[in-house]
Amino acid sequence: MRHELNLWVAGGDLRQAKLAELLAADGHTVHTWALEGHGPLTGVQMETDPAGVELADCLILPLPAEEEGGLLHAPLSDQPHKLEELLSPLRPGQLVCAGMVGPNLTALAAQKGLVLQDYFAREELAVANAVPTAEGAIQIALEELPITLHGARVLVIGFGRVGKALSQRLAGLGAKVSVAARKWADLAWAESCGYCGEQTEHLAGWLCGYDLVVNTVPAPVLGLTELADLKPDCLVIDLASKPGGVDFDAAARLGVKVIWALSLPGKVAPVTAGQCIQTTIYNILRELGV
Repeated sequence: MRHELNLWVAGGDLRQAKLAELLAADGHTVHTWALEGHGPLTGVQMETDPAGVELADCLILPLPAEEEGGLLHAPLSDQPHKLEELLSPLRPGQLVCAGMVGPNLTALAAQKGLVLQDYFAREELAVANAVPTAEGAIQIALEELPITLHGARVLVIGFGRVGKALSQRLAGLGAKVSVAARKWADLAWAESCGYCGEQTEHLAGWLCGYDLVVNTVPAPVLGLTELADLKPDCLVIDLASKPGGVDFDAAARLGVKVIWALSLPGKVAPVTAGQCIQTTIYNILRELGV
């Protein structure tokens, strides 16, 4: 990777704003677009239009990259922006790094002959993001529960990266942790760590004792039957990306308190989240010889 690159960071939340500053601090020339709502960024050239993006060594789009209607995900911008508007000036073969790439961006990149890399699909980012996600979930639980996590009965659904990081930290605080998983291997690993094991497909009838249930699985796991089993004051935190793993309509009808906590790294630890993306982008650039 070259010591000085021309990088554009377009759209996104606090993660992308901090990412831009981190890249500039490393000596790169950094332009931002659709981040004007954040205010001034140190060492960064904040652009009012995408003119000049065709000179970029890499265009970095946010996580997630796009919204419905072909829009760039840009919550810190004063107005909506079409992804096509941003990609229009780019040259064939130009590098675009984006998070959670959707079908519209994939199609646009193919039409323009762009080199599209999904940094959210990288294992190193997924592992790094598990830590702030777990800490953010614990922060929510501490704020919302009327009891301490010490001694609380907690069920973590899913034993992937986030499930592992969260279970470890909850147990460290003295919670009585159980893990629900679909694979026998995951249940074996959970039990080897000292957690009780439950099968995800057979949760109904076994949920009445929990004070906190945290879902990490991006698939329907807590429907009407399962939610009806929960005791009245149980808190449910859903960490899964859209469409989530909880039947939110059923939860509302039953009076179950559910918090759908999306994009926690960017909310609770934007600097750390920006650093995680920065490291992943650098890895991609080195692999591509940029």
